[in-house]
Amino acid sequence: MILKSQGDPEAVRRADESLAKFSEDWRIREIILLMKRALKRLDLTSRTVFALIEPGSCFAGSLLELALAADRSYMLDAPQGDLRVATTALNQGLLRMSNGLSRLESRLAGRPERVREARSRTFSAQEAEGAGIVTLAVDELDYEETIRLAVEERASLSPDALTGLEACLRFAGPETLETKIFGRLSAWQNWIFARPNAVGEHGALTLYGKPARPVFDWKRT
Repeated sequence: MILKSQGDPEAVRRADESLAKFSEDWRIREIILLMKRALKRLDLTSRTVFALIEPGSCFAGSLLELALAADRSYMLDAPQGDLRVATTALNQGLLRMSNGLSRLESRLAGRPERVREARSRTFSAQEAEGAGIVTLAVDELDYEETIRLAVEERASLSPDALTGLEACLRFAGPETLETKIFGRLSAWQNWIFARPNAVGEHGALTLYGKPARPVFDWKRT
């Protein structure tokens, strides 16, 4: 799954600041809770998620959460240097993950000083990579090739093993009842062990201990 966004980052930042300022109002609280719910569903997807930050992108504040939720995020290091990502008050805990942490805290797990430094500021591509906000900042010469190789690399891996790996890596830090059920248990019980690759006629568990090799479907769930 490839995530992109377009729009005016300053407009998003102003909207986020207003939502944070009036977060105790019942209507605004409900809006934030719906945003939180939608983002949690992205956290719990069985798909690999890449975020591509390119000219015209609008990864700021609440929309930056999409890039923080992605398994990998690639930001174009444009020559003019005008491409930016930005954090706002909504990145500081109002949109928490299933593990009880903000996505910024999960991405920068064990580095609270980095979390404090990243609050309510903008980042260029190199700054974002250095701060751990994005996976890679790539110059325009290598950008398309880097994305192509990343997608092909992901597609070459076992889809079931990859699903389990991603479900574990997305939730750093404390384990909660929610991560146990919707992260680990759902991944293994619903996306892996219930698949034909495991329990089908030619699945790995069905043929375990027999003189035959399993046959895998390489499509994702």
